[in-house]
Amino acid sequence: MSSQDIPEEKHLPSEQGDAHHGGVTVADDPFADPGLPVHKPRIQDIDERAAKRSERTVAMLFTLSMLATIGFIASYVTFPVDKIVYIFPIGKVSALNFALGLTLGTALFCIGAGAVHWARTLMSDVEVADERHEIAAPPELKAKVMQDFADGAQESGIARRPLIRNTMLGALSMLPLSALMIMRDLGPLPEKKLRKTVWSRGKLLINDNTNEPLRPEDVLVGSLTFARPEGLEEDQHDFQTQIAKAALMIVRIKPEDIKDKQELEWSHEGIVAYSKICTHVGCPISLYEQQTHHVLCPCHQSTFDLSDGARVIFGPAGHALPQLRIGVNGEGFLEALGDFDEPVGPAFWERG
Repeated sequence: MSSQDIPEEKHLPSEQGDAHHGGVTVADDPFADPGLPVHKPRIQDIDERAAKRSERTVAMLFTLSMLATIGFIASYVTFPVDKIVYIFPIGKVSALNFALGLTLGTALFCIGAGAVHWARTLMSDVEVADERHEIAAPPELKAKVMQDFADGAQESGIARRPLIRNTMLGALSMLPLSALMIMRDLGPLPEKKLRKTVWSRGKLLINDNTNEPLRPEDVLVGSLTFARPEGLEEDQHDFQTQIAKAALMIVRIKPEDIKDKQELEWSHEGIVAYSKICTHVGCPISLYEQQTHHVLCPCHQSTFDLSDGARVIFGPAGHALPQLRIGVNGEGFLEALGDFDEPVGPAFWERG
């Protein structure tokens, strides 16, 4: 191999650094702490008038947050759900959604902006270096942390600047009202809806199978017929909601076999009408034993005696089925003489 083929050797400085051989001396600690820069005071630190201006700015932002929260509540109450407005350059939008978004966004922004401006202009900005410690803090470190917290609270000026403190507390106190207003849309207030159904005096009993009004002669002894109130049709938008409370089952029992006095008074020639909704978890009752006059819920086998006020004789149901008082109108059709004698459905008593 010729001398031209041998690559030229690169000579690196030795790690120790040898001045006699042209080496470079390396520092003992290449990552030495450069220290913190010299603290430069802000204008608010040396001019109380500037500090007062910053204080008023922070208070103004917190006050705007409170006003925006009030605007949120006012918008929620004032604007109808279906009102559409044109907003340039967005276009046509819901007035309610736009107002709610604008006011809630303003309330949150002003709280954040006020806190940032407070921290950057009035709170202490002196940088403090501290060593990391083990996760399990010794008592003296805990005491130091508490002292640092107290010092930070003092340096923040929250005690010396009541205007900022009071407006901040006001803004933070009022902001949750926005969430309370939004929770109103979780659903309409129940009012007395759980206690009432669409049954009322004079409504005819409509056969679910034939869609025709029922006459007493249509109901035979030992038969089970399902009915709904007159005027409730499947194409109505709230049909499922209403039928879940108004579904009715009708049986005919010999009057002498009816044991409960009120049941007999509320019947017509032995025809009794009871809610079809089980009082356990709301399953539709569909099984009838004509010899015993018992009806059985297929879900959890709750059993009710229709000859004795539909009381529970077996299973987890908590109370008897509600009865509907019925009679016959001038045209010979079965009609309701009011609503159920008690609320329909499961767990109503637990709900209050």
